[in-house]
Amino acid sequence: MGKIFIILGIVLLLLGIILHYFGGMFSWFGNLYGDIKISKSNYTFYSPFSSMIIVSLVLTLVLNIILRFIK
Repeated sequence: MGKIFIILGIVLLLLGIILHYFGGMFSWFGNLYGDIKISKSNYTFYSPFSSMIIVSLVLTLVLNIILRFIK
């Protein structure tokens, strides 16, 4: 169980470093075709459906790969 937390911590650290230094490369993320954004004068609604699906797929792949190497 400790190995999982160590690997997860390293992955989160690397992700944070990448987003900090190369954040401009991901400016397209959150503005995909399936993301809904409704702006009124005093109201804004934003629902990132496509972005959530991509994050879910990437996390599923990464966790499956990590768990296969741990066992």
